[in-house]
Amino acid sequence: MIYLDNAATTLRKPSCVIRAVEKAMRYAANAGRGGYSGAGLSEQILFDCRSAAAELFGVKGADKVVFTLNATHALNIAINSVIQPKMKVLISGYEHNAVSRPLYARYLDGVKVTVVRGELFEPEYFLYELEKELERGADAVCCTHVSNVFGYILPIERVDELCARYGVPLIIDASQSAGSVPLNCSEFKAAQFVGMPGHKGLLGPQGTGILLCLADKGEPIMFGGTGADSKNRYMPEYLPERLEAGTQNVHGIAGLAEGIKTIKNLGVENIARYEKELIKSIIKGLELTPKVKLYYANALFCQNGVMSFNVRDADSEQVASELEKMGIAVRAGFHCAPLAHESAGTISGGTVRISVSPFTTRGEIGKFVYVLKKLTEILK
Repeated sequence: MIYLDNAATTLRKPSCVIRAVEKAMRYAANAGRGGYSGAGLSEQILFDCRSAAAELFGVKGADKVVFTLNATHALNIAINSVIQPKMKVLISGYEHNAVSRPLYARYLDGVKVTVVRGELFEPEYFLYELEKELERGADAVCCTHVSNVFGYILPIERVDELCARYGVPLIIDASQSAGSVPLNCSEFKAAQFVGMPGHKGLLGPQGTGILLCLADKGEPIMFGGTGADSKNRYMPEYLPERLEAGTQNVHGIAGLAEGIKTIKNLGVENIARYEKELIKSIIKGLELTPKVKLYYANALFCQNGVMSFNVRDADSEQVASELEKMGIAVRAGFHCAPLAHESAGTISGGTVRISVSPFTTRGEIGKFVYVLKKLTEILK
């Protein structure tokens, strides 16, 4: 099978990730719950992963790396920590439901959500509209770094600069950028939190996520045991224990640590360059195919290894189903991001999405282009 759904989860994991998970399942006990070797191994696994993540993302202090179940969990903590009743919150027109739904759920608190619209692959226009809304007054901004539908890289560093200028806290969703687009948190001025999954660009197992706490200790949404400060009736005031109630997914985090190390060894810049080359190959092979509508940025200056397309007169789900029959895995529909489809004008039927990884080969891309061309000739 040719797997082109890495924006949902990376299916091909490095062998070191699989070995680390197996070793942890055999030997790692419960971190912070004992003085024996198995508990000590778990504690070392957690520390190693925190340290690797802090180094990769330019975070000062491994304690600021909090483990979560996934990006959605991380973003809910961030939103719960920053957004207070009656706040006006600005979000981009390309947000995932992991951001929009927790915010809209706060309507009883009087939280007002304003969507800052912008044309697809037009970052300057988005910045212009964002600054206009900030001038009108806002209390917080939540912004994705990369659209999970179109691979559109929003200018998050400049968004951070604008937020700092207007004294507004920023929450960043790095679900589609972590591991595939350079992200240096040491340069941020307004960003309070950055949330990301472990199972996508970081090549780790599902059931893992990270919340980078850059300027706030955060407010827990789960309460319970932490393995430390047990006499305290309340959650600890210090990180990471404050936001990590209960037993951590040590087995998954062991694999995540190896995934992060793999990303570091490959180099995020090299990964970004390679994935863009694969997308360029798809564009070159399909842009003159009359029935195929590709959504891509000129010269891919603000796009990563994710791209959407549609086939004229064919439903996106039908196209994905036919490709699956031919041994190619893609995703179709609305990708849990209706705002992105509203912004790009694809809300009527969604899109078919291709998303590559460092392990996608040029040969697989060539076969995909060939198969899709043939498919357009027979689809009705």
